[in-house]
Amino acid sequence: MNCLKYLICIVFSLAWMNADAQEEDVDSIEISLLTCSPHEEIYSLYGHTALRIHSLKARGEDVAVNWGMFSFGQGSLGMLEFCLRFMFGLTDYTIAIDSFDAFCHQYRYYGSSVTEQVLNLTADEKRRILAGIANNYQPENRVYRYNYFYDNCTTRAVDMIVNNLNAANGNTGRRLKSTVEDDRFPSFRDMIHSCNNHHPWAAFGNDILLGVGSDRPADKREWLFLPAHAMTDFGSTMIVDGQHEEPLVKQTNVVVEPGIQVVEKEFPLRPSDVFLVLLTLTVAITVIEKYSRKALWWYDALLMAISGLAGTILFLMLFSEQPTVRVNLQLLLLNPLPLFFIRRMIVRTKKKLNDRQYALWLLLICLFLIGSFWQHYAEGMMILASSLLIRNVWCYYRQQKYEIVSSLK
Repeated sequence: MNCLKYLICIVFSLAWMNADAQEEDVDSIEISLLTCSPHEEIYSLYGHTALRIHSLKARGEDVAVNWGMFSFGQGSLGMLEFCLRFMFGLTDYTIAIDSFDAFCHQYRYYGSSVTEQVLNLTADEKRRILAGIANNYQPENRVYRYNYFYDNCTTRAVDMIVNNLNAANGNTGRRLKSTVEDDRFPSFRDMIHSCNNHHPWAAFGNDILLGVGSDRPADKREWLFLPAHAMTDFGSTMIVDGQHEEPLVKQTNVVVEPGIQVVEKEFPLRPSDVFLVLLTLTVAITVIEKYSRKALWWYDALLMAISGLAGTILFLMLFSEQPTVRVNLQLLLLNPLPLFFIRRMIVRTKKKLNDRQYALWLLLICLFLIGSFWQHYAEGMMILASSLLIRNVWCYYRQQKYEIVSSLK
């Protein structure tokens, strides 16, 4: 029954998109921007955007056009594959058309609100937008390569409205004028922080992967990647027609009231807390080594393995299609190189031989600290750098002592 209802919605929506539709049929259609507030699923912390196409005729059809459809795949491996593809910018999303009631039911279930902004459009503008959606819904056009910042469900909906509205008025004086101040917009990193500041580990995951490119101020077009920003911009945009101005949004309705959201418990410690524990352990291990005069090489091997494995992920991001993750100065601290030096460190420590690799690690740590002037690092990374700095300074000092003792024999 649900599948039949879905197909009926599509058939009716495509019927509207006939350019030969009578004028009164087009006038009976309202096109709205739908903005959904976030809920607690990790993929929805930033909200969602869709379009509503609603016929005001008796028993008229009512559908939501949604560019945010994707599949996690099957089982845990499917989820892992999706996450890897997302990180490397290889995720494909698709457009879907479903009944408006079903769309609202989904967000009502999650406890999210849905705000509708009914757009003040002419018949020709509506016709072009509907034709654009029809073309986008063709099987060969439905799937697109998703990019979180530059090509997502919000930018697709905004572009569908703005581009077709501009095309409809190319030879007229009717144009859009946004009243949003555009002197300076926040960076991509600051904008996503505003959405995940209550989820420290989600913020940490974003910050560890994002590079220098996410710290530059965004422009007006880039600022619109977030659903809340698109809603704000549409709400403040005027349609200018000669000397006459009127709002782009003629009516705003809350079609789904905010409900109760189930908040799952997260890991009780913040990333900085975890790294403070590591720093305390590092200091304790170093003091024990100093007074016991025993080299606890296993601890350094553990640190090198962890940092090397984490660094492998950052290294692979160099090949991502996401432009904001390619140049990441955190790669100076976390990189794959330690994995190739673990065996050397163990052998030379056991034999009390000098090992010049520590000079390399100290240089990279210093460059990482200098890089903080250009890039905002993930929470706790400076504490982690302090731990690695303490160990490498101590190991460098200890190995120098080995060399002095060896030269005196």
